[in-house]
Amino acid sequence: MAFSATGLALVAGSKAGNAPQIWAYQSADAIATVNTTGYFNDAASLMKVGDLVYVYDTATPTANLVVVLSNTGTVVDVSDGTSISVADAD
Repeated sequence: MAFSATGLALVAGSKAGNAPQIWAYQSADAIATVNTTGYFNDAASLMKVGDLVYVYDTATPTANLVVVLSNTGTVVDVSDGTSISVADAD
């Protein structure tokens, strides 16, 4: 699939514009798709290097944290992601 702006929400942003922002992103795309260079290109005008994105895959479900590593203004690249356990053993 592809990035969908309807799945992206700003959770916390810097009023001064200097601190990293925190985003939440939800889609049916696996983290291997979401962490591909260019996936967030349509949000290039919103995201800054250092921003944190909580990514929730509704299909699996899985959750990961990724960091915006680079943004040329048109091409966004994020880290591979750190998995957050969504297991429930009880």
